[in-house]
Amino acid sequence: MSFEMTKGLFKYDFTDQHAILGVPLDAEFNDIRKRYMKIARRLHSDTCSFESQADKDWANQFLSKVVNPAYNKFSKESDRKEYSLLLAAIAKRVVKEQAKMQIESAAAKQLATAKDWEEAYKTAVSKLALKQYESVKETQEAIDQISELNMVYMLRKERIGITTPPPPPTPIPPTPIPTPTPNLPPNLPPPKDDPRIEAYCRRAQGFMDSKNYAKASLELREALKNAPKHSKAHAMLAMCYLEQNQATMAKLEMNKALASNPEEPTALEVKKKLEQAAAKAKKGDEKPGFFASLFGGKKK
Repeated sequence: MSFEMTKGLFKYDFTDQHAILGVPLDAEFNDIRKRYMKIARRLHSDTCSFESQADKDWANQFLSKVVNPAYNKFSKESDRKEYSLLLAAIAKRVVKEQAKMQIESAAAKQLATAKDWEEAYKTAVSKLALKQYESVKETQEAIDQISELNMVYMLRKERIGITTPPPPPTPIPPTPIPTPTPNLPPNLPPPKDDPRIEAYCRRAQGFMDSKNYAKASLELREALKNAPKHSKAHAMLAMCYLEQNQATMAKLEMNKALASNPEEPTALEVKKKLEQAAAKAKKGDEKPGFFASLFGGKKK
């Protein structure tokens, strides 16, 4: 039974939970909860009004394997924050890769040129959500179209938010006064790490050894609050994400670690594993997509 989605934000190896639930990207949690309850009643085996038994079976599976996990991303504050960070990263990628963007649905094409684009976006999402779960076909088509709307909305929002200030006047440089070059000792030793940060990392490593990656991530985020450019903490957090099959977040943290220290061993290990996974996917050993990003593993 296939639930694969391939349009809009799903093209970026990302599971668009907002599109699955049929809510706009800025929806409040109470609205998301009301929408979920409505969908659950529609798809649950006891209340589903689909005609054929095959469609009813599909609805029940779609509820348990797609809709419920989507709602779970919003049910906890910590998960909402993590998902918001991931959305922000995807938005940057959408802007960066807009030249390769392909828009298929009429609603998304209209949004791309709409004058009052914010209102047009919410209206279009609401219209699609009305019939989103009327049938199997309409469900998948609506999710694809809403995700395309989300992609165009992200692009317009990010581009509106970019302002280019006027360049400052060029000052007249003063006449340089030659100064003697100090004799600096070669190969200065690196400064010692803050013991507090090392304590966070040690506790995180203990949690990682016992495969409790959620608690390890909390320790590492606390470390990064005190030392935002700490390469080891970023690298360990990247490994936590990788072990939880969150490749996009792992790559973000890995890049932050390598930006601070190109030789950070844990970050290099994460990079190697990501490259190996990408190579396997390219050869056809694995097929990244909706199942992989949703359930965190290979298709069985």
